[in-house]
Amino acid sequence: MEYRQLGRTGILVSRLCFGLLTVSPLQLALDPEAAARLLRKALGMGVNFIDTAVLYDTDDLLREFLRGLRREDVVIASKSYDFEYDAMEKTVVGVLSSLDTAYLDLFLLHEQESRLTLRGHAPALDRLVDLKRRGLVRAVGVSTHYVDVVRACALHPSVDVIHPIYNRKGIGILDGTAEDMRDAIEYAREMGKGIYCMKALGGGHLAADSARSLSYVLSCEAVDSVAVGIASEQELELNVAVCEGRPIEDAIISELAGHKALHVAEWCEGCGKCVARCNHRAVSIVDGKATVDPARCVVCGYCAAVCPLFCLKVY
Repeated sequence: MEYRQLGRTGILVSRLCFGLLTVSPLQLALDPEAAARLLRKALGMGVNFIDTAVLYDTDDLLREFLRGLRREDVVIASKSYDFEYDAMEKTVVGVLSSLDTAYLDLFLLHEQESRLTLRGHAPALDRLVDLKRRGLVRAVGVSTHYVDVVRACALHPSVDVIHPIYNRKGIGILDGTAEDMRDAIEYAREMGKGIYCMKALGGGHLAADSARSLSYVLSCEAVDSVAVGIASEQELELNVAVCEGRPIEDAIISELAGHKALHVAEWCEGCGKCVARCNHRAVSIVDGKATVDPARCVVCGYCAAVCPLFCLKVY
């Protein structure tokens, strides 16, 4: 496994980052012990970088995974939607307590949409910088689906790391093309920012050609690491093989090429909370029930977090 320094942070990460969204309660809801075993298998294969978020509710499985390990052997990134100064510290301290760890390697503002939202989150960003000085976080970052936010963060002195959406088809990029995002990523890298990407498989839309899709993102020299959702040992082995440049049997690729989708249960009452939550405009209310547009949906499952009746599932 190849390792890269995440920008100028001094943090060494594997090219493959284990994204926990897939095994979280928002998607597969994998048993914490089973998920921890999968994470340990990944660590044994050289994957030292893990991405999660407060929204994903993965503290139980991460705590199980960390038990008995040397903390310095693992790099953990988390993120939240906090925008107030004190709220951000409360969140970070809560995560540290829940994971029984003294620090987080990376903490990010989650899903920033524009330069205006960045300004609106300035108090939270300032608090993260303070927490960094105090040693509770090692680096500060921003996650986004927007090209313009990547460019803004490239020049922001408080941002060490950027976590942008990027894939060969440009799926989920909300203000440009794949080429636009690549240009922005390369610019941010020139400015010294660490880059680890998400949605290399387009939320599952590119799973039929996963090796090619992951290789495409890794081929960008400005990208330090790529966060990929991993649900099984087979998926782990395939993704590690791609990152290491090893050939993969066609049979394995075919077996893992199933496409995930967002499904709406029959008891949906059409409250519309999922519609308001979806930045990709992939959900609408039709005949009193939530309806999903597969062409727009990136299968993140974030809408499931706001559904009061638990009608939304990814599988």
